[in-house]
Amino acid sequence: EVQLVESGGGSVQAGGSLTLSCAVSGYISSGASMGWVRQAPGKEREGVAHIDSDGIPNYADSVKGRFTISKDTANNTLYLQMDNLKPEDTAVYYCATGLLGWVGYKGDYYGFNSWGKGTLVTISS
Repeated sequence: EVQLVESGGGSVQAGGSLTLSCAVSGYISSGASMGWVRQAPGKEREGVAHIDSDGIPNYADSVKGRFTISKDTANNTLYLQMDNLKPEDTAVYYCATGLLGWVGYKGDYYGFNSWGKGTLVTISS
């Protein structure tokens, strides 16, 4: 069974930066993608970014140029570097994985079947 544990959330002012981490334990297929999905208060979940098994990332337009997804395969850790944060980035951020995991430029997502419990990011103006 795969376990995903996010960390690194917190409160920062607009324009600041945060780095989220996701520690992965258990078996994950070498072909699986990993991603970040967020849920703002009162809104539906929205895809943020994914990185495929070859290390190729893809981002939602809402975060492109500000967020960077990366992974450390040796240490089984996924990261999300978030720069130039905006109040609208306030959300619970979830780490997820799946063989067909994918995040589109509109923030749509599919194919994630294992999820962490999330970490809260709050951006003040």
